[in-house]
Amino acid sequence: MTRITKTWLALAAGSAVMIAGIVLVIYFTSLPMLISPQGEIDPRSLDGQFDASQTMAVFNNRVVTVPTSLAPSNVGNDTTVLGESTTATEAAEKVIKIDLQGQRLFMIEDGEVVDYFMISSGKWGRTPTGEFTIWSKFRYTKMSGGSRALRTYYYLPNVPYVMFFANNAVAPSRGYSIHGTYWHDNFGTPMSHGCINMKTEHAEKVYHWAHPVIPEGVNSVRASKNNPGTKVIIYGEPVAW
Repeated sequence: MTRITKTWLALAAGSAVMIAGIVLVIYFTSLPMLISPQGEIDPRSLDGQFDASQTMAVFNNRVVTVPTSLAPSNVGNDTTVLGESTTATEAAEKVIKIDLQGQRLFMIEDGEVVDYFMISSGKWGRTPTGEFTIWSKFRYTKMSGGSRALRTYYYLPNVPYVMFFANNAVAPSRGYSIHGTYWHDNFGTPMSHGCINMKTEHAEKVYHWAHPVIPEGVNSVRASKNNPGTKVIIYGEPVAW
């Protein structure tokens, strides 16, 4: 093992916080995936319900108020958007492509881009690249992770319009998703711990357009053989990397 490798392993183990500021800068910009990994989840525990008791959130050790506008009573009725379909047989016709370099998400239907939006991908944790499938959609969920010591801790209740994606190499328990965001508005710049952050109104559009189809009368769904999820293709690297 080289001296450089040993040095970086030592930094990753936590000694970086005791070193001068210039080393911290190198550590934070060169090894973001080691600073604050994506918080894992228990897929069995998700229910998609809004938790009215949770009014405060934390993002990178900073307290944020959960907007009251996120509550179900303050959200308009779900409406058909773009090419939303009512059957799961059209799943193969829709693809979500995410360009990490351009920080954009593209909604593609029948080979044509029907809309696109700015996003924020991983900064303190790497967003995985490759081909994935949406395995579930939850109207709300809680997300947490990061490190209090490194000031990257986050606790985010009632994250809206969550679309979890996974593949054979990235398990559902890793918790990667596309979702709405109320704790920052710096879209077009990496700002997450690995997920794809979107403006909430944009995430809502993707949520209703993408598969699996949400059955009438419920607000969340898990993909199945008869109701498969939309393909998600993530490529490129953020410019900052």
